[in-house]
Amino acid sequence: MADHTTDDGDQIIIAAQPDAVWAVLAEFGHISRWAPNVDHSCLTTPTATGVDAVRRVQVGRNALLERVVEWEPGLQLSYAIDGLPPVVTSVTNTWRLEPVGVSTRVTLRSTVRPKGPRPPQQVAARVLGRVLTKASKQMLAGLKARVEEKNQ
Repeated sequence: MADHTTDDGDQIIIAAQPDAVWAVLAEFGHISRWAPNVDHSCLTTPTATGVDAVRRVQVGRNALLERVVEWEPGLQLSYAIDGLPPVVTSVTNTWRLEPVGVSTRVTLRSTVRPKGPRPPQQVAARVLGRVLTKASKQMLAGLKARVEEKNQ
């Protein structure tokens, strides 16, 4: 059964060094401060950073739990998302930071694992992938605005 990914992910260039971008991403419980599609966010674990930190995010009427599965300061953050429709087994978002001169290329890639191999399950995963692509673009734009505002 093939995973559905947002191809190579969505990318944006942020006029700041990776450490400045990471500083915003590393405030894991505060995504609602900069992601325009997140209405509310808070930590649900005593651990605020690193693997196994969990945050609750409110996106419209949907409440999701996001658990960190990879934490490489200045390089990569991955988290599994729980609370999405049961047509998928799992969804993971991965943020990657890459220095580009005095700026940073940020890539956000969503990986959607369909519930099963049947065509309706595969189609549902692709549809969810499109929704996540739209959300990724909003989050990347919000991250860029927040980091560049803080960096002025």
